[in-house]
Amino acid sequence: MSVTVMTILKHNLQHSVARNGGFTLVEVLVSLVVLAIGLLGIAKLMLFSSHSNDSAYLRSQATALAYEILDDMRANRQEAIIAGTYNTAAAVPAVIPGALCVGVGSCITPTQLALYDLYQWGLHLNASSGVAPAGALPNGQGSVATATVNTQTTVTIIVSWDDSVAQNTLNVGGATTQSITLETVL
Repeated sequence: MSVTVMTILKHNLQHSVARNGGFTLVEVLVSLVVLAIGLLGIAKLMLFSSHSNDSAYLRSQATALAYEILDDMRANRQEAIIAGTYNTAAAVPAVIPGALCVGVGSCITPTQLALYDLYQWGLHLNASSGVAPAGALPNGQGSVATATVNTQTTVTIIVSWDDSVAQNTLNVGGATTQSITLETVL
């Protein structure tokens, strides 16, 4: 009699182990599916974050470039205020000036210095200019306008660039060209 009870208990034990083993496999599969969905969500979030950071980086580069030409204008106030040499339209490409101001005292006149400043600024703006090192902004363009009222000269600097990579990834409708405007009294 003890043999049959033992056989029955052993038989019941084997069935419960087999049932638990199958149930554990289903739990593992479900947890893998949940984990995979979570990891895909994290990957999408990282991609979104990366493109947002790229767009913010381009905006900070544009701001730095606007301040760069403003600093050049402050250093050469005579050409910026009186002659208006720094005034330029957005679509004007960087043109090599008559004198390259690479050494100390190599630019003889303030006009040569202003033209060289605009040339360097144009190269720094456009990443696709083909010049090494490349500029900071994809299809970057800049414009400078000065207006003098009484004794105050107001400078308006607009820097624009193509931000289509970030805008398309972020699914933001509208224009893909971004711009910043810096307006100050010189």
